[in-house]
Amino acid sequence: MTEISLNILDVAENSTRAQASLVTIEVTADFPGDRLTVIIDDDGCGMTPEQVEQVTDPFFTSRTTRKVGLGVPFFKLAAESTGGSFSIVSQPGAGTRVTAVFVLSHIDRMPLGDISTTIHTLVVYHPETDFVYRYQYNHRSFTLDTREFRQVLGDIPFDTPDISAYIMEYLNENKLETDGGAVY
Repeated sequence: MTEISLNILDVAENSTRAQASLVTIEVTADFPGDRLTVIIDDDGCGMTPEQVEQVTDPFFTSRTTRKVGLGVPFFKLAAESTGGSFSIVSQPGAGTRVTAVFVLSHIDRMPLGDISTTIHTLVVYHPETDFVYRYQYNHRSFTLDTREFRQVLGDIPFDTPDISAYIMEYLNENKLETDGGAVY
């Protein structure tokens, strides 16, 4: 994958397939610390220790529609190739937490990409799942929590054109306010 946001999309899609009702995605750009940290945490079905060991193997997948699973192994490789780190902690019945840490200044770090569109896609196309998205740029941050949106909207679905457009606008405006339009 060419952008970190696409890796986030892939791992969060795994969370929705694992019947997660809540997926938390945290993206933290810490320029003074030279780190970009991505955490994806879900309350899905979780994995056994054996599955956790296998999930970073590109020739392992739990899906029956294909014979390989490249998303998690590529995400791991992308983080580690920058001098960063990658970990998965999971427990059956309790969910999974994926943490990828990138060295921001490393020449091999791929760009974050269009994270707002990634989050928008997840929110709009997975109406059965709640998402909490936290974006932090140095010491400024914002949070989108679909549970709060649901309280205001009631039964109006997120894929209603006006609501979908509002969510995208919310993500773009808050990201701009948080990072000043930084591209990294």
